[in-house]
Amino acid sequence: MNSATRVATSTIGVYAGLLGALHGYFELLQGDVTSNGIGINAIGTPCQGNLVWHACLPAMTIVPNLITTGILAITISSIALVWAAVFVQRKNGGLILILLSVLMLLVGAGFVPPFAGIVAGVVGSRINAPFSIAQTSLSGRVLNLLAKLWPWTLIAFVAWSIGGWILGYFFNQIMLSLSFILFFFCNLGLPLLTVVTGIAHDIYNRTTRAVDM
Repeated sequence: MNSATRVATSTIGVYAGLLGALHGYFELLQGDVTSNGIGINAIGTPCQGNLVWHACLPAMTIVPNLITTGILAITISSIALVWAAVFVQRKNGGLILILLSVLMLLVGAGFVPPFAGIVAGVVGSRINAPFSIAQTSLSGRVLNLLAKLWPWTLIAFVAWSIGGWILGYFFNQIMLSLSFILFFFCNLGLPLLTVVTGIAHDIYNRTTRAVDM
């Protein structure tokens, strides 16, 4: 098994499950309220999306009731979390995580968690693969550079996943002014970079072992 890829996949999948469940928790707090359309904010009033860095955790739901949406978001996100942590490396494990992530999207678990879950699921479906396409597509220099970034990308991802909330609490205005950049580079870019460097690390290790033999 590609060990670095496995760690990256499970970590990102667990993150998706935790953040999705957090969306559900805030939706539960809004109570037995009918949602006004498919687009919602997990954090209800008095939260104003344009005044806080997390934009009140925007989400979508096909269920026209926030308490039901919250229950479903927590339940499905929790299943996705356990699946990513324990079962993603099994046959069709990545596909199941992708399906769970799509369900998360539809029941109020936000947008970033399903994205992270789908990334983890796609990579998880290739955990035991040799990554021959990636190996032939990347030059040796690029592959070595990406491999050396592991596990620092994973550490940065985990640090941002936790530290972003702490920074937002104390420096809301700064985070708000940088929200567009942070969203694309940290919420979207870091999960992708983490799995790419994990894959590169596994390819590099396998190539090195083959040369030594």
